[in-house]
Amino acid sequence: MMDLNKLYSDKRLGYNSSTSDPRTVFQRDFDRIIFSSSFRRLQNKTQVFPLPGVVFVHNRLTHSLEVASVGRSLGSLAGAFIAAKYENDLSAESIEFYKYSLNNVIAAACLCHDIGNPAFGHSGEDAIANYFIKNEKELASQFSAAEWQDFINFEGNANAIRILTQQQNGKSGGSFNLTSSTLSAIAKYPCESSGKKRGHLHRKKFGFFQSEKNAFEEITRNTSMIRESQSPIIFRRHPFVWLVEAADDICYTIIDLEDAHRLGIIEHSQCIELMMKVLEAIGSGNIGKTRSQVEAITNKNEKTGFLRAKTISALIMNAIDIYVKDFEKIRSGEYDKAIFDSIADKCPAIGDIINFSVKYIYNHRSVVEIENAGYNVMSELLSHFIPPILANENITNAQKKALKLLPEQFQYPSGTHYEKVMGVIDYVSGMTDNYATDLYRKIKGIEIGMTL
Repeated sequence: MMDLNKLYSDKRLGYNSSTSDPRTVFQRDFDRIIFSSSFRRLQNKTQVFPLPGVVFVHNRLTHSLEVASVGRSLGSLAGAFIAAKYENDLSAESIEFYKYSLNNVIAAACLCHDIGNPAFGHSGEDAIANYFIKNEKELASQFSAAEWQDFINFEGNANAIRILTQQQNGKSGGSFNLTSSTLSAIAKYPCESSGKKRGHLHRKKFGFFQSEKNAFEEITRNTSMIRESQSPIIFRRHPFVWLVEAADDICYTIIDLEDAHRLGIIEHSQCIELMMKVLEAIGSGNIGKTRSQVEAITNKNEKTGFLRAKTISALIMNAIDIYVKDFEKIRSGEYDKAIFDSIADKCPAIGDIINFSVKYIYNHRSVVEIENAGYNVMSELLSHFIPPILANENITNAQKKALKLLPEQFQYPSGTHYEKVMGVIDYVSGMTDNYATDLYRKIKGIEIGMTL
């Protein structure tokens, strides 16, 4: 059972500054993320739909901001519950944390939960992993078994931990220097790549690369995470993770539907009915009154916006009810079901939304087109940089020219092969959709000319 007094930590991965500041350390985590270039680049990374120009839909940045808003609400409700329920077990400092700071930890973690996602969504992840799978004969022998698993299973969640903790060449300080509390809250899959295993929620994917193994171990020590296995390294989820995951699940399920409505992919009446069915199933106030309020709104987008807000609010309350009811299992590391899935079990309308989204949204032609294009762009960029970075004394003039395009902070000339390749992945995975596409067009000769 995790000690509630040891679940949080203000220790930073990096240097711990003693600078006087009116903000709490957890508020500073939020601010460091939101002012970072890695976070700003999310504004031009695909969420689901390619940017359509005249109609606004969500990108990774707006999605992350909305998830942070929902996460803050969940953190406030969960913190109030823990502070009241376990008052006799908590120190004065811990009561203060749960009442007034847990919400900032959850909001900060939500803000950066997608920061490791490459351009073009999941097709970008697939492109990176499949590049190595396709080139196994030429490349695998140059890496350890554990390192190779990192490459062929490339994962945005693990990449987030790398971005948030890694010290790049030529950069000051220790990367973001976030607290262990915020970092533990994004560790949905607290295991190394060889620990992946289907059928176990916390091992569905993996949460850190070999390069961040020591950093991740430090996070787990600072926040008293429960170790499940030493080899491979596997931990049970931290109790804060469930709130971050719930906030993400709530937002993308409902807001992807709203985006589809704005783009005309789903009929207005169908969108309204799907959200009304969710509200009816999870017991959100007077449904008759809600229907009357919707009918009184004449603008179609305003109707869906009103219902989206009502639906998300109701899902927040349902999520916290489940968190409270199952908190002892969550705290002991025995819980193994996403909170949103538990809501969906009693709400068939959520399943209807998910099924509709898979059929008509995630497989819409415009989405599939950008996934195909993005896959090819990312694959080509890796093919352009990885052979030269591993060439050593056999490097050709053409390969030397290719490395001129790789910024210095991503080059580790005295590093291992693993470190050198991770530097290339850092560069390519950090690109926005537009930057990756522009660079692809230039190196392929599709577009020639000077740009600054």
